[in-house]
Amino acid sequence: MKRAEEGFVDVPGGRVWYRIVASGDRPPLLVLHGGPGMPHDYLEPLEALADERSVVFYDQLGCGNSEKPDDVELWNIERFVEELDVIVKWLRLEHFIILGHSWGSMLATDYMLTNPSGPVGLILAGPCLNVEQWLRDASAYRRALPEEVRKTLDRHEAAGSIESEEYEEATAAFYRRHFCRLDPWPAALQRTWDRIALPVYNTMWGPTEFRQTGNLGGYDRTDRLHEIALPTLFTCGRFDEASPEATVMYQSLLPGSELVVFEKSSHTPHLEEQESYIREVRHFLNRI
Repeated sequence: MKRAEEGFVDVPGGRVWYRIVASGDRPPLLVLHGGPGMPHDYLEPLEALADERSVVFYDQLGCGNSEKPDDVELWNIERFVEELDVIVKWLRLEHFIILGHSWGSMLATDYMLTNPSGPVGLILAGPCLNVEQWLRDASAYRRALPEEVRKTLDRHEAAGSIESEEYEEATAAFYRRHFCRLDPWPAALQRTWDRIALPVYNTMWGPTEFRQTGNLGGYDRTDRLHEIALPTLFTCGRFDEASPEATVMYQSLLPGSELVVFEKSSHTPHLEEQESYIREVRHFLNRI
């Protein structure tokens, strides 16, 4: 029988909420959500893996069920890596696997480059390991949008009116193609979207998925991926913001790593092709 435990951990800057769904004694899975600032809700389908192992979720500081301090100096990748290290030690995680989705792949990668002793496997889902590559892909996807949508985006960006309802509707056309192609969006994803922590997201990323103005600009770990000496699985969707071409490139830089592309999905194959995604991740986990 699965059992659940919730609590808080004191980290630099405030208190972070966590939830552990536990069953079985295989190495636990620690889940890092995206954003930055998009709480864990949309990753809830990964609880299906808790029939064999513990699955650990947490909301990074500033979003979801965690404290939301009003201090922009906290919103940087170095502090989030430190936060992750505190959580791992507080929960006494040993011999565990990390799954980082989207921004969570950046956090996972930088954590792994600190040479921690606990992880025995890594899953980089919808990875963003080179911001310039991400933006090149986003520009190509944007050029493929309907002409009227492109004109609306261009017009409001030029006028500085990106908070208008018309601009938000145009960005939604991009998200329906490359973030989640399900209609309507699953309730778990909608909860995340409704609770996104804009101060964190805007400080670190920017106003939209395809416009990057925050302090993650210039992020690139492609020259260091070879330093990660763990079994690693890359996943992405065929229509993913993290394009298959970029993900193939990342995978080629990490010797011995694996890649699965989900043909009917965009950035959230764990929602869009949930059964297939859980099956592929389970196979990888059980080989470790």
